[in-house]
Amino acid sequence: MRGFLRPTLLTMALGACVACTPSSAPSSAAGPTAATPAAPAIGIDLAGIDKTVAPGDDFDAYANGAWRRTAVIPADRASTGIFLQVFQAAEQRNADLVKAIAASNPAAGSDERRIADYYAAYMDEAAIERAGLKPVQGEIDQANAIADKVALARVLGAGLRADVDPLNATNYYTDRLFGLFVTQDLQDPARNTAYLLQGGLGMPNRDYYLSADKEMAAIRDKYKTYVAALLTQAGIADADAKAASIYALEEKIAKAQASIVDTENVHNARAWRMDDFAKKAPGLDWAAYFQAAGLDGQPSITAWQPDAIAQLSALTASQPLQAWKDWLVFHAINRHAGLLPKAYADLAFGFYGTTLSGTPQQRERWKRALGAVNNALGDAVGKLYVQKYFPASSRTQVQQLVANLLAVFPERIDKLDWMDAATKAKAKAKVASMQVGVGYPDTWRDYSSLEIKADDALGNAERAELAEYRHQLAKLGQTPDHGEWWMTPQTVNAVNLPLQNALNFPAAILEPPFFDPNADAAANYGSIGAVIGHEISHSFDNLGSEFDAQGRLHNWWTPEDAAHFKAASQELVAQYAAYEPLPGLHINGEQTLGENIADLAGLEVAYQAYRKSLGGQPAPVIDGLTGDQRFFLAFAQSWRSKTRDAALRAQVIGDGHAPGRFRAQTVRNIDAWYDAFGAQPGQALYLAPEARVRIW
Repeated sequence: MRGFLRPTLLTMALGACVACTPSSAPSSAAGPTAATPAAPAIGIDLAGIDKTVAPGDDFDAYANGAWRRTAVIPADRASTGIFLQVFQAAEQRNADLVKAIAASNPAAGSDERRIADYYAAYMDEAAIERAGLKPVQGEIDQANAIADKVALARVLGAGLRADVDPLNATNYYTDRLFGLFVTQDLQDPARNTAYLLQGGLGMPNRDYYLSADKEMAAIRDKYKTYVAALLTQAGIADADAKAASIYALEEKIAKAQASIVDTENVHNARAWRMDDFAKKAPGLDWAAYFQAAGLDGQPSITAWQPDAIAQLSALTASQPLQAWKDWLVFHAINRHAGLLPKAYADLAFGFYGTTLSGTPQQRERWKRALGAVNNALGDAVGKLYVQKYFPASSRTQVQQLVANLLAVFPERIDKLDWMDAATKAKAKAKVASMQVGVGYPDTWRDYSSLEIKADDALGNAERAELAEYRHQLAKLGQTPDHGEWWMTPQTVNAVNLPLQNALNFPAAILEPPFFDPNADAAANYGSIGAVIGHEISHSFDNLGSEFDAQGRLHNWWTPEDAAHFKAASQELVAQYAAYEPLPGLHINGEQTLGENIADLAGLEVAYQAYRKSLGGQPAPVIDGLTGDQRFFLAFAQSWRSKTRDAALRAQVIGDGHAPGRFRAQTVRNIDAWYDAFGAQPGQALYLAPEARVRIW
């Protein structure tokens, strides 16, 4: 996932702007004409409701309990739920597109040819088996040939890629020592700059190495076994000893790294001039590193976790050269195990799929191939996707929904009795300048320089990754493009971009049950309306509130307003910290705070916009449910999920989003929910009016 992102969805389920709205779709991107709308559908899964549960005790169980009793997690998935349902629909559409493209025998040099060849190479298992380790042998030989620490710096620098995101908790980490991100400068909206982030781990984050939890200790043992097995499969001598050395090095790397909570603190970032790195982070030969990375001409680079970067640099000097060489060899193989012969892919899935996520079966190869095509050629596929599957009428309808929610936010700001008038004015200015992208971008990525071969699956992946890195480097020194998209149209997700003061809502999420052009308004506002409200609200969460209307890191709050916001936020931290997804494992309220604020504020804004949409008229009662009941049920059913314990543990430890069943309980802070479902004192979710968290 690319971007300086605040994504909405728990992406594990998939493996895993007054707005200047975009102009109408150009003729080349126009979608199919929508059918004549039928009578509004309720938009609620009535059969999924468990009426034996009192809504005031567990609203998620009430809304989704009957569904959850019979729901079966697919053998190749870590979880199931609404996100998977919508993802699978988009996945099948992608499959149909790729199949049609391949059958059309597209012209050489066209994006269609690149798509067809990338997919064909991934699916050619016989060619992959014949190639063996040859596709990564160059990297292995390069690592083994390192003779000194200067050469180590060059190899590390040449391997730098744009594969991290400072504000996306599911994409903080890279198995390279560092990762690069390019976007608008924190202080200067007129220029892009480079951000350097910590990396170096083979497991998802530092907690997997450092936690005293017995489950985590068991995972560490399995990781050590996996490292040794992968090296043995590659025919590397002394595999057990080298695996122990690699793990010991990664444990030191983990101890050097910043935590997720610290990483989310944008104020920790420091812009260093190029010659500052040698002084502030001694150890690594930075001149050699930056030259090999193509960054030596930059005036400065921002160290996102400066203390961690300094400690990681020191490790390159203090740890034996052979340990680093073995570490590089392992990651050269591990990084691409899925595109190596089956024995390697099976070993990797056994650890990353089964051990870490509890998934018993690997996805079919065609599904993995589609995912790879979308990662490498996302805009090329996306352009065709919206032409066929996203009608212009849906884009217009969602744009109107967005406008309705944006109109509500200034009204809510005006009613805040704790906010200073000057702060209110700046908050409303931020809403007024927000840019919203619906469905797809107005400009598409150019892939003409990317070479794709029908018989080189791993080479295609490496060339695509390098092309992305060069694309990001080319932005340095340029004026930021505030209309840039960081998700493809076929992505089931949504995102807030703090530095662009912008939102993206890809076409693939604008599908039932999130959005149904023929559904009752209550369902659309409760589902996609709450998603839209969530993304708008990210501009005013604990992180988004640090950025002004131009995307500049700037404190625009009075001290009194900031103190009130902090106090209200801590109430939400405590509320979520009390939730216990697994015995002894509580949600980290600080780690999930931004998402929880956005859920709460987004739901409130969506509800107010829904009520305004009724024009003062009462909502109809449908199937015995009032409009308000349908609204809140649509919200809770949008977060419907069933997750394997291993994947749930991984999410709680490493993700910025709370599990879906707890996000559904956000309703307990909304007065209208109590009126709609009659929650009473003594019930588990009940909060006295003064105890309900109110932020925006």
